[in-house]
Amino acid sequence: MENVVVLGAGSWGTALAIVLAENGHNTLIWSHREDQANEINTMHTNKKYLPNTVLPESLSATSDLQVAAQHGSTIVMAVPTKGIREVCGNISQYLEQQALFVHVSKGIEPDSLMRISELMEESLAAHAVSDIVVLSGPSHAEEVVLQHPTTVTAACKNLAAAEKVQDLFMSQYFRVYTNDDVVGVEIGGALKNVIALAAGMTDGLDFGDNAKAALITRGLAEITRLGVKMGGNPFTFAGLTGMGDLIVTCTSVHSRNWRAGNMLGKGMKLDQVLEEMGMVVEGVRTTKAAHQLAMKYEVSMPITSALYDVLFKDMEPKALVDSLMVRTKKREIDEMS
Repeated sequence: MENVVVLGAGSWGTALAIVLAENGHNTLIWSHREDQANEINTMHTNKKYLPNTVLPESLSATSDLQVAAQHGSTIVMAVPTKGIREVCGNISQYLEQQALFVHVSKGIEPDSLMRISELMEESLAAHAVSDIVVLSGPSHAEEVVLQHPTTVTAACKNLAAAEKVQDLFMSQYFRVYTNDDVVGVEIGGALKNVIALAAGMTDGLDFGDNAKAALITRGLAEITRLGVKMGGNPFTFAGLTGMGDLIVTCTSVHSRNWRAGNMLGKGMKLDQVLEEMGMVVEGVRTTKAAHQLAMKYEVSMPITSALYDVLFKDMEPKALVDSLMVRTKKREIDEMS
């Protein structure tokens, strides 16, 4: 049994805490809201994020970050990308010994263009971290809590750390592979949200399966181009954290990014969509970062570029598709390689 703390009581953080608790680990969830922590402790529910789920009685929660920091030798970071710096900076002061950090967020910080593990390395005190492992893959919280078969990847340059995370989470319904390609896993996990927004738009426009299949395929091509240029292994993008995550996020109603794109395709404005969603839509922020990365590395990313214009320059969603369809003719395989 390990002492594990999960920072973040959203749907994914809670689902992972359930997996850990059911595996017999002494698991504590940290929430920044005291009322949410009290609900988990007294009612064994988290109705805002997982309304039909009863949490294990062994699972407890706190809103005190110092209590959370001193609970676990393994710390799972399940907060939105924009909160990573703040939470890492705050928890460092309370850590008395090195901890293994596991992050499950999928995003890139605009302007700095840092991946999540890079943000954490910069924000955490050096004495506080033994290793940082990325846990990523096609995994909706709503299905994990139903114990539907789910497969993800634990990535770290130190494979021993990745294997420890594999052992912590592995169960009959939650299968974990390992990978040492941190760059590829993080880029695939982040940029699939960009393509999912565009896929939701094509569905909102009622363009059908042909258009979405093309969007997913060409989306994977541009994610791979950028990821390889940044140092990722091209085979990673054909795996769970590339093609796998892209498929599930672009085709499922569980996907926040697909739902947000769908509403944009139906004519809603971005501010209206974000207000109605009431939850973080990582793809919006990541689109800005991906657009900046494409320019920095001089990589062709036409879907990302067009989506950037829709989100931040008021381009109409239909014009996005039109602009992609009338591009200069190209050879498919040459462009992908």
